[in-house]
Amino acid sequence: MPEIQAFRGIRYDLGHVGSLGDVVAPPYDVIGPQLQDELYKRHPCNVVRLDLNRIEPGDDEADNRYTRAARFFKLWREHGVLFQEADPAVYVYHQEFDLAGQRYTRRGFMARMRLSPFGQGQVFPHEDTFRGPKLDRLMLTVVSKANLSQIFGLYPDPERETEAILEPAIAGRTPLEATDHLGVVHRMWPVTDVSVVSALAAKMGPKPVFIADGHHRYETALKYRDEVYDSGFLRKDHPANYVLMMFVAMEDPGLVVLPSHRLFRDLPPITADELRTKLGEFFAARDAGCGPEEAPTVWEDVQTSSDQDVLGFYTREDGRWTIAQLTAAGRAKLDQIAADHNPEWRTLGVSILQRLVVETLLQRPSAPQTEYGHLIEEVVEGLRSGEFPLAALVMPATVDHIRTISMQGDRLPQKSTYFYPKLLSGLVINPLE
Repeated sequence: MPEIQAFRGIRYDLGHVGSLGDVVAPPYDVIGPQLQDELYKRHPCNVVRLDLNRIEPGDDEADNRYTRAARFFKLWREHGVLFQEADPAVYVYHQEFDLAGQRYTRRGFMARMRLSPFGQGQVFPHEDTFRGPKLDRLMLTVVSKANLSQIFGLYPDPERETEAILEPAIAGRTPLEATDHLGVVHRMWPVTDVSVVSALAAKMGPKPVFIADGHHRYETALKYRDEVYDSGFLRKDHPANYVLMMFVAMEDPGLVVLPSHRLFRDLPPITADELRTKLGEFFAARDAGCGPEEAPTVWEDVQTSSDQDVLGFYTREDGRWTIAQLTAAGRAKLDQIAADHNPEWRTLGVSILQRLVVETLLQRPSAPQTEYGHLIEEVVEGLRSGEFPLAALVMPATVDHIRTISMQGDRLPQKSTYFYPKLLSGLVINPLE
């Protein structure tokens, strides 16, 4: 059973920094060099200096991005830039945003959650992780002794019972507010009422939690806890037993999952006819237009089918689009080559694309260099650059896919989902000492 707790979060003192929007940042893994530079210039105390400090010439073991982040964190607390909440709180967090002409509000809350290894509790991963990002996050956690950003967790709540507990607790209260670089409005309310926190914890206790984003940070938190344990300092109530989590109900109307279309950089050039030959009997393929500008029309065609087994391909060599749908022969082939995964996994568009098309039919068992476009406008821009020999439009995995596949002990292919918008770092920090 997931155990959640209120905690005395560390937050920015707006009397020192002015606007909250100037000191928060997107998660570290979506910050490129240009955005990192913009965040550095936005405010001398922007959280990017903690969560993604720059690599500087001359960095060594004594002075590097991690030690600098630790020094900033210590100094900002000493000088009152950051302060610690007087009472334990949970933090109600809303994100209001526009997408495809529609206005959404995603509602959730942040709290500490007791850690449990995957397979030993009610916390389920849905994607595989890599060693590099985990080592990076572990080094940062060790020097800062804090969760600088929150993991994104989903939980089932068809009756939206937690919302019924939290919304009255924030009614009429002025939120802390920040608008990010994409125009998303983020609002947060600390809630310290013990009765509200107790009711919330009781409702969450029986529910499974599925990690939507932040798998590397969760596994890092487990590793950090083990290191504290090995040092002999881990008691039952030690903060290292917990991790900062944002909880959003799977049924929340503002929960938006975007696709992760693939733009392959280092595949050999191929024409549409050559692609069809390689797809062979495993796909029914048809022409779907020419030029990058046809991407929205092709994507609409793929979406209209509402089937995971329909893919849209663009071949740079001749500038043509091809729509391909898996055949019975293709289904049988995928069942054969992906027998190590459960049947639900084998229905996913990203699984069909990765295992059957790329690895088997295009004979690229090692992952090609890939960039991802979540909005179709990003795909068009990428194709216009001429850098990508092949692109694929693919349906996103759904929340139901995550639940079903994760609870069967399987994991989705990398970049199967993109939850929009991203959560902000710097709203609240969870101390681990």
